[in-house]
Amino acid sequence: MRSRTIVVAVMVVAALFVVGVYASMYVPSGSNGTTEQAGPIQVVAAENFWGSLVSQLGGTRVNVTSIVSDPNTDPHQYEANPADAIAIANARLVIINGMQYDTWASLLINASQTPGQVVLDAQQVVGLPNIPATYADINPHLWYSPWYVNDTVHAMYSDLVKLDPSSEAYFNANYVALNASLYQSYMRAEDTMRAEYGGGSSAVVQDVLRQYSGNVTIEATESIVQFFANATGLNIATPVGFMFAVAEGNDPSPADIATMEHQLSAGNATIRCLEYNIQTVMPITQTIKLVATQYQIPIADVSETVQPPTLTFQQWQGGEVAQLQNCLNSVQLGN
Repeated sequence: MRSRTIVVAVMVVAALFVVGVYASMYVPSGSNGTTEQAGPIQVVAAENFWGSLVSQLGGTRVNVTSIVSDPNTDPHQYEANPADAIAIANARLVIINGMQYDTWASLLINASQTPGQVVLDAQQVVGLPNIPATYADINPHLWYSPWYVNDTVHAMYSDLVKLDPSSEAYFNANYVALNASLYQSYMRAEDTMRAEYGGGSSAVVQDVLRQYSGNVTIEATESIVQFFANATGLNIATPVGFMFAVAEGNDPSPADIATMEHQLSAGNATIRCLEYNIQTVMPITQTIKLVATQYQIPIADVSETVQPPTLTFQQWQGGEVAQLQNCLNSVQLGN
């Protein structure tokens, strides 16, 4: 009830500010009532992973605000505030993840009703359907899929050109450079791992509940790793129910906990790595981490948002891929 009250209060704040705030962003351009932007395009990204990408695309032609970026915040549990409402009301482009991951942002967008505002919903871009609010067994971590990242970056580019056609050549140059950087910094490494370990492929990327059939098996504390496993060709042994319960901030079932602990007890001869989400930490995930340590299973950290926030998206993802590779190598070398 507390979070619902906060959201309602924020929506009211957004509605009060919208008339005065968004109007200050525009200047008249003609007697026919059309308007043009004064200065850079104001962009709001609900999360800093999308914010980093659009910042690189837009360069000096955009001013990007990323709302969820605190490394100590679980984005699944984020509660919006009046500053978020003002930022969204001011924006010409708002980027959200969808998949019920940032419902608070959708509510603020609907409350502000900013004229001419463009909303990019990554869920819609990649073609995933809407689901009932009570259905939790779906993976919202779209930015861990390189295929979904490519689709969303292309949509960002198209929206920026739509908002500032005169800068199309500039945006295009940034788009080419960003794609090259994404591939060189982490997507190529994922391709190499997928070729080595087998399993996942782009053909099954939308099958979010798939238990991958790679040759190397890992465990994960949270569903964030499913797209990661798809991209790298690894098999996740963790019960689906365990991962999605943790993602929603709930305790997994005793049966799923027992299964995971039993799997970990086989040691690193069977389980090569534990992927540990450092932003959805619960007593049960801490226990699982201790069990992995007990049975000498290497641990690699993953996070929901770009960490540290000063890194680019691709630097962050590249670091996580490198951590995973080191995790796997430590077992191969018998360390």
